[in-house]
Amino acid sequence: MNQRQIDLAHTVALGSIDDEDHHEVQELLDSEDPVLRAEFAMHVRETREALSAFTAAAAATPPSSLRLRLLAAIAAEQPPVAS
Repeated sequence: MNQRQIDLAHTVALGSIDDEDHHEVQELLDSEDPVLRAEFAMHVRETREALSAFTAAAAATPPSSLRLRLLAAIAAEQPPVAS
């Protein structure tokens, strides 16, 4: 695979593919070269796995006081008055 094809695999994994790139991706997927198709799918899968691992590692639990503040803010709002 060339760098452009790898970049396309990353774009697919991110879900940010545009119409212009979609045509190139479709050509890769329709390729008669099984090795090229397999490598492309592998790059998409590996990128998704890396993104998933990064997201899990960067996740943070919100402070417990946040729920109480949100509920208090909701309770403080005045319901609309029917006219």
